[in-house]
Amino acid sequence: MRGVVFHGTLGTFTWRMLATVLVAQGVVVFLGALVARGIASAQSDEGGSTWLWVGVALAVLCFLAAGLMRRAWGVTLGWLIQLLTLASAVIVPMMLVVGLLFLALWVGSLVLCARAEDQLAAARERAERTQ
Repeated sequence: MRGVVFHGTLGTFTWRMLATVLVAQGVVVFLGALVARGIASAQSDEGGSTWLWVGVALAVLCFLAAGLMRRAWGVTLGWLIQLLTLASAVIVPMMLVVGLLFLALWVGSLVLCARAEDQLAAARERAERTQ
């Protein structure tokens, strides 16, 4: 039985679910970048454009990582994105809630999908033995 992994290849179901989490996370991070820019503009902060571009870069990284989930280091990149999303709470405090929600989805997908793949493999093995 597998659990939380930080590097290595994943089963098809697992990497597809993780990619789905990252795509959704990318959309939400992009929206958070717009919020950061809006907050900066409302406070007459000159760094609004910078926060927007940093958020857009993180969102693009989410989309790229979703496409790279098949690679052994794709899950490592996904963990880095989880940390960066949590760190974005320094700029937009509500991103802490967003980061924790996506972290829970990330860990849940890693654990539950790996468990489902293990059970499917065991069922296939039992079926092969009975034939």
